[in-house]
Amino acid sequence: MEKLTVTVNTKSGLHARPASMLVSIAKNYSSNIILQKNNKSANGKSIMSVLGMAVKKGDTVEIVAEGIDEVEAIEAIKELFEEKLMQE
Repeated sequence: MEKLTVTVNTKSGLHARPASMLVSIAKNYSSNIILQKNNKSANGKSIMSVLGMAVKKGDTVEIVAEGIDEVEAIEAIKELFEEKLMQE
Protein backbone atom coordinates (compact mmCIF):
# COMPACT_ATOMS: atom_id res chain seq x y z
CA MET A 1 0.00 0.00 0.00
CA GLU A 2 1.30 3.43 -1.01
CA LYS A 3 -0.09 6.70 0.35
CA LEU A 4 0.17 10.30 -0.76
CA THR A 5 -1.19 13.33 1.08
CA VAL A 6 -1.86 16.41 -1.04
CA THR A 7 -3.31 19.83 -0.46
CA VAL A 8 -5.56 20.84 -3.34
CA ASN A 9 -4.48 24.22 -4.70
CA THR A 10 -6.67 24.59 -7.78
CA LYS A 11 -9.03 27.58 -7.66
CA SER A 12 -12.16 25.45 -7.69
CA GLY A 13 -10.81 22.41 -5.88
CA LEU A 14 -11.33 19.06 -7.61
CA HIS A 15 -14.03 20.33 -9.97
CA ALA A 16 -14.77 18.70 -13.32
CA ARG A 17 -11.50 19.22 -15.20
CA PRO A 18 -8.99 18.35 -12.44
CA ALA A 19 -11.18 15.47 -11.27
CA SER A 20 -11.34 14.06 -14.80
CA MET A 21 -7.56 14.37 -15.11
CA LEU A 22 -7.13 12.45 -11.85
CA VAL A 23 -9.59 9.73 -12.89
CA SER A 24 -7.95 9.44 -16.30
CA ILE A 25 -4.56 8.80 -14.70
CA ALA A 26 -6.00 6.41 -12.10
CA LYS A 27 -7.65 4.29 -14.80
CA ASN A 28 -4.22 3.61 -16.34
CA TYR A 29 -3.30 1.44 -13.34
CA SER A 30 -4.66 -1.86 -12.11
CA SER A 31 -4.22 -0.87 -8.46
CA ASN A 32 -7.21 0.23 -6.41
CA ILE A 33 -7.00 3.97 -5.86
CA ILE A 34 -8.97 5.57 -3.05
CA LEU A 35 -9.23 9.25 -2.09
CA GLN A 36 -9.92 10.03 1.55
CA LYS A 37 -10.97 13.33 3.12
CA ASN A 38 -12.20 13.52 6.68
CA ASN A 39 -14.54 10.54 7.02
CA LYS A 40 -15.34 10.31 3.30
CA SER A 41 -13.71 8.10 0.72
CA ALA A 42 -14.04 7.88 -3.04
CA ASN A 43 -13.04 5.52 -5.80
CA GLY A 44 -10.26 7.33 -7.70
CA LYS A 45 -11.39 5.71 -10.94
CA SER A 46 -14.95 7.09 -10.76
CA ILE A 47 -15.57 10.70 -11.77
CA MET A 48 -18.89 10.80 -9.90
CA SER A 49 -17.28 9.42 -6.76
CA VAL A 50 -14.44 11.98 -6.89
CA LEU A 51 -16.81 14.89 -7.57
CA GLY A 52 -19.07 13.68 -4.77
CA MET A 53 -16.33 14.36 -2.24
CA ALA A 54 -16.70 18.11 -2.91
CA VAL A 55 -12.98 18.81 -2.46
CA LYS A 56 -12.36 22.55 -2.23
CA LYS A 57 -9.22 24.66 -2.53
CA GLY A 58 -7.07 24.18 0.55
CA ASP A 59 -8.52 20.77 1.45
CA THR A 60 -6.08 18.00 2.30
CA VAL A 61 -6.72 14.66 0.62
CA GLU A 62 -5.01 11.33 1.22
CA ILE A 63 -4.65 9.14 -1.83
CA VAL A 64 -4.12 5.42 -1.25
CA ALA A 65 -3.08 2.99 -3.96
CA GLU A 66 -3.00 -0.74 -3.39
CA GLY A 67 -2.00 -3.29 -5.99
CA ILE A 68 0.73 -4.50 -8.28
CA ASP A 69 1.52 -1.05 -9.73
CA GLU A 70 0.79 1.07 -6.65
CA VAL A 71 4.17 2.84 -6.64
CA GLU A 72 3.82 3.94 -10.26
CA ALA A 73 0.22 5.03 -9.71
CA ILE A 74 1.12 7.23 -6.74
CA GLU A 75 4.07 8.74 -8.64
CA ALA A 76 1.81 9.65 -11.57
CA ILE A 77 -0.81 11.18 -9.28
CA LYS A 78 1.88 13.08 -7.37
CA GLU A 79 3.16 14.51 -10.66
CA LEU A 80 -0.38 15.56 -11.56
CA PHE A 81 -0.82 17.51 -8.33
CA GLU A 82 2.69 19.00 -8.27
CA GLU A 83 2.99 19.98 -11.91
CA LYS A 84 -0.18 19.98 -13.98
CA LEU A 85 -2.74 21.07 -11.39
CA MET A 86 -0.52 23.88 -10.11
CA GLN A 87 -1.34 25.69 -13.37
CA GLU A 88 -5.12 25.51 -12.85
